[in-house]
Amino acid sequence: MARMRIDGLRWVAYMVFVVSSILNYLDRQLIAALAPLIMAEMHLTQAAFGLLISVFSVAYAASSLAAGWFIDRAGVNRAISTAVAWWSLAGLCTSVAKSFAGLAACRTALGIGESAGVPAVGKVNAMYLKPAERALGTAANQIGLSLGAASAALWVGVAIAYGWRMPFLITGLCGLLWIPLWLAVSRAIPPSEPPARPPQRRSEWTILGSRPLILLVVANVLWMGAYALWSSWTTLYLTHVHHVSLLQSVSYIWIPPLVSNAGGFFGGWLSWRSIRGGANPVTARRRAVWVSAAGALVTLALPFAPDAGWATALISASFFFVLAGSVNIYALPIDIFGAARSGLAISALTCAFGVLQTAISPVIGYLSDHRLYTQVIWLVTAPLIASALVLMGIKEESFRSDRPPA
Repeated sequence: MARMRIDGLRWVAYMVFVVSSILNYLDRQLIAALAPLIMAEMHLTQAAFGLLISVFSVAYAASSLAAGWFIDRAGVNRAISTAVAWWSLAGLCTSVAKSFAGLAACRTALGIGESAGVPAVGKVNAMYLKPAERALGTAANQIGLSLGAASAALWVGVAIAYGWRMPFLITGLCGLLWIPLWLAVSRAIPPSEPPARPPQRRSEWTILGSRPLILLVVANVLWMGAYALWSSWTTLYLTHVHHVSLLQSVSYIWIPPLVSNAGGFFGGWLSWRSIRGGANPVTARRRAVWVSAAGALVTLALPFAPDAGWATALISASFFFVLAGSVNIYALPIDIFGAARSGLAISALTCAFGVLQTAISPVIGYLSDHRLYTQVIWLVTAPLIASALVLMGIKEESFRSDRPPA
């Protein structure tokens, strides 16, 4: 009974930390949910909107490695308090932006702060959860991200009633309130495994040149194009392709992020089941990615959807399998490099995602402005199989079990 209580408390602490991911993605996705209102007021094209996504992504990518290093060096509590305060203030500043340049500056600041979010969760995952639980922990965090994306749609009504600036103001304040909550919880529920001592300064960066991490970065770039698409473009896809109004889109756009939650758990369950059956964690996660890649091929049916309802169903299925694979890709750095360098290792993946989003967002915007939506679908779907193939290069012996067993 006492062991069950301790395990429950570990998960309580972890889930409180996941709330930061909900706020992270809510702040990030508000601009996508409210895009038609913002674009109308500032006379922006879809290509210009793509540039707003890109400036965020440039800042996110450029800051990611430094953010991961800072998390490993300064500790989770100090690092996440700084990061959440930074991105919350960036959200508050967005509420008073008056021009495209102002929005771009706010999105740049937001990208710098939010680059610490995913690596920090990975660090807490390694500190609070057992190895066999970590894919499920990653899935829980992906669910937090999805809930943040889904809840962005709920602010459309507020934006229509009070202007698009009000949601940015309220959500920025929510982030500032989360900081003392987490600090109190972390004091009340210490981690089951104390934070690992970081490696020596001269050697901690050497993992960036290691074969397993390079392959993970390549696989992540190939995988996350579909994630980037459905994270930022669902509203515009439905309004431009199926001609629903912004208010009508609210009935649809909350569905894909929530369906993807089940995909995150599905992916975590796949690898958990394999590990419990005796499989090496690397092998278990590669298998889960292959299953997810095969399922995500349903995305290719999207251009044939007859209406917004069918399109939403196919987008939801696509997002389901994309998340199923993603939770396993993001769990692999913890398996391979351990808790001591998990912040830096995971930040390499978030950096890669930022670079990808920087490159792909203007391309998606250009193709969408020219109504080349089928090409967009192929652009993000075909690389999924290539990603699974790249992961085959990470050998089972890459796994170092330098932490206590599950």
